[in-house]
Amino acid sequence: MKKYRAAIVGLGFGAEFIPIYQNHPNAEMFAICQRSRQRLDAVGDAFGIARRHTSYEDVLRDPEVDFVHINTPIPDHAAMTIAALQAGKHVACTVPMATSVEDCRRIVELSAKMGKKYMMMETVVYSREFLFLQEMHRRGELGKLQFLQASHQQDMDGWPGYWPGLPPMYYATHCVGPVLGLPRADAEYVSCFGSGTIREEMIKIYGSPFAIETAHLKLRNTDLSARIIRSLFDVARQYRESIDVYGSKQAFEWPLVEGDPAILHTAKKPELEIPSRITIPDYAHLLPEGIRQFTTKGVYDLAGNEHLSFTQGGGHGGSHPHLVHEFLRALVEDREPWPNAKQSANWTCVGILAHESAMAGGVRKDLPSWSFSG
Repeated sequence: MKKYRAAIVGLGFGAEFIPIYQNHPNAEMFAICQRSRQRLDAVGDAFGIARRHTSYEDVLRDPEVDFVHINTPIPDHAAMTIAALQAGKHVACTVPMATSVEDCRRIVELSAKMGKKYMMMETVVYSREFLFLQEMHRRGELGKLQFLQASHQQDMDGWPGYWPGLPPMYYATHCVGPVLGLPRADAEYVSCFGSGTIREEMIKIYGSPFAIETAHLKLRNTDLSARIIRSLFDVARQYRESIDVYGSKQAFEWPLVEGDPAILHTAKKPELEIPSRITIPDYAHLLPEGIRQFTTKGVYDLAGNEHLSFTQGGGHGGSHPHLVHEFLRALVEDREPWPNAKQSANWTCVGILAHESAMAGGVRKDLPSWSFSG
């Protein structure tokens, strides 16, 4: 089988992907990159990876690296992606694609110019919940789609670096992705309102005052609209990444409380029989046997080192092995991954433009035409 040599850049969250690549039939877990030599060697020793770099430039100069999987802080994504594409590497990058519309455009153009694959590794559209909805939609069980909404609410107090005061919509792909991904549509334009106020010491960091930002999207070439809700600070809410889908035959609603069952509503039943609680199945059967184990919740301990333990499959709906598999199959089959560069840009630009809309009192913001899939 054709194998592609992977270099993982950033070994916090990124380390979770190492055993998935090591067990995928189309991957060679070739190199790792981390600025901290201590962390780099600890992870490299635990997983038996010999090729180690503290310099990203050294990774890009290595002719044996086929692609980079970027798991670094948000402000670094665009520059590192652009550098990798210019160096002739394929790119998988954690969300979001970039923090400016212009950088999204550059990545789209470079991916096409260099003939290299780009995939934003959006976890929600490969979660077991989304795969369940996708299956229902393809079978026609939802009927005609009528409306979609999604939320991503999380208390980020205490997170270091660039997080304090970050505008909510700057990190919106977890709720934009599913509402555009299920109908396979692009966002055409967006309008957003801010609500509430965060603490003064955080407002001045980005000049963003809002506790919550709520946006409506118009989906291009459809009769659909969608709503997304984001909050990061000074809002009392348990962590939630959700999607609700309303069809003419059935509707799906995410549970209000983590761990509760989802609700499926079925039309044309007696009122009390319309809702039913459902259990979402696992979709490990869609994957090569060697990586199916990584869809389930569990702790993967690196050689008994407590400081290197992490959770596999929990929190991201079992999406990690599905993301890896999609990207690698796109390389093997020489096709575009999903989401590809244009789709990733459309999803990312929704959040960037939504925040601009909120700061301007809710004015309409059109998505750039170069972000449209077709």
